[in-house]
Amino acid sequence: MTKTSRQVFEGINIAEFAAIAAGPAIGKHLADHGARVVHVESYERPDGFRQNYPPYKDNKYGLNRSGAFAICNNNKYSVTINLKTREGVGLAKRLIQWADIVIENFTPGTMQRLGLGYEQMKEVNPDIILLSTCNQGQTGPHAFHPGFGSHLSSLCGFTYMTGYPDRLPYILYGPYVDFVGVGYGVIAAIAALEHRRRTGEGQLIDLAQYEAGIQFMIPALLEYSVNHRVLERDGNRHSFAAPHNTYPCKGDDRWCVISVFNDEEWKALCKCMGRGELASDPRFKTILARKEHEVEIDQEVGKWTSGLTAEEVFKKLQDNGVMAGIVQTVE
Repeated sequence: MTKTSRQVFEGINIAEFAAIAAGPAIGKHLADHGARVVHVESYERPDGFRQNYPPYKDNKYGLNRSGAFAICNNNKYSVTINLKTREGVGLAKRLIQWADIVIENFTPGTMQRLGLGYEQMKEVNPDIILLSTCNQGQTGPHAFHPGFGSHLSSLCGFTYMTGYPDRLPYILYGPYVDFVGVGYGVIAAIAALEHRRRTGEGQLIDLAQYEAGIQFMIPALLEYSVNHRVLERDGNRHSFAAPHNTYPCKGDDRWCVISVFNDEEWKALCKCMGRGELASDPRFKTILARKEHEVEIDQEVGKWTSGLTAEEVFKKLQDNGVMAGIVQTVE
């Protein structure tokens, strides 16, 4: 195997005044590909992932035992600076002078009040790139609304569309929109580096995680804009796939998922099930017919999967061109 001699972001320095997921995960991806990232915390107020989110190693709480913190901050350096002191601000400016990119995800205006706003940064580093990422951006009527990524999942509309028609909406587990914003943050940082390479100019990037999350709602927004139809909760079903659901398997609380998007995949599934007659059954022969008889089709598929382990279903279907997966547990 040929060893790569240089990683793509090698030589890029990043100062990260950020906590939890939205900011640190951006730095993590850049660090994973060679950037030198320094994660800044205060001992008086450590990163929230260190303190508030299990799992902890050996189930013992501790500042250096959080798995959530570790997964967002691998391949980084870490320092503590008290930004509420004059000496701390001076140290932060030395770090900014060294950096190519600064990442911060404080409440809007916090860095400015500390004397570390974009204009102050440019005084010590004229071509600095500042990536600010927070819930709803640095300006506007909702900029100062407090919250986390889980709140944004509801604000964007994901919660309304998640769950079953006859039940209350389900909130998505974890700060889902934070990680949508992370992807856009990495792209924005790379674009800013390329802009600086071409022009010598730095950038101030204002990334509102809410706006990034809305991008993942585009199909629903288009459906409403064009057809004036509000997409509702529909469990595990899909608008143009059937079967498309979670099915019971042999064992205690074991499940698999199966998705069939065309008639060829349906025939392959029927063959795997040993139920070739279902492929020609008028109720199931076409995608439109299968959508009309989803209850019956789920019953037939569930009878078959319940006699096999999730691993057996997964391998058999994948080997025969049918999309399937195992519902894994943490264990």
